[in-house]
Amino acid sequence: MTKSLNNDKKQVLQILANAFEHNPSVNYIVKQDQMRFKRLTSLMDYAFKVCTAYGKVLVSADGCACALVMLPDKKMFSLRMLLWDLKLIVSVIGVDQLFKILKRESLIKQSHPFMEMYYLWFIGVHPLAQNQGLGTELLEKLIADARAMNRPIFLETSVLKNISWYEKFGFRIYHELNLGYKLYFMKMDT
Repeated sequence: MTKSLNNDKKQVLQILANAFEHNPSVNYIVKQDQMRFKRLTSLMDYAFKVCTAYGKVLVSADGCACALVMLPDKKMFSLRMLLWDLKLIVSVIGVDQLFKILKRESLIKQSHPFMEMYYLWFIGVHPLAQNQGLGTELLEKLIADARAMNRPIFLETSVLKNISWYEKFGFRIYHELNLGYKLYFMKMDT
């Protein structure tokens, strides 16, 4: 696993956009129109920028798996962050969905404990390389990284089959939200 540089950005965006194309939680955020996949890629671009600035972007050695990790306590208000947020609203969410998404984000934030954490925002494997252990290898390295930082890991998933996969590593569900789809909040103490 290597920490990503900006030259990995295109590859990371491609992996995540393809891996999350049918994810209920992601599709709740992305405006559903003829530009949906482009909007999905823009969402991943936003997350890449935020995690580069306030966390970590990690890529597997073979370049087929990646993860975006946020360290929420490091995130602070800045003009750059405000511009990124505005671009997200215009290019991904759509102004007409803004209040729905703000309500969702508020509910998610209320469900997170107020503490230092290692927030696994996205982890994905290129669809052609899935089911080969790359996600497992990457998650094991993320867990080791979180342990070295002495931070518990938090994440959400809206995909049922992912729950048992995360549970194999010691994650447990600590909260659920029904947003028209189920969002499961998971954590692992390191």
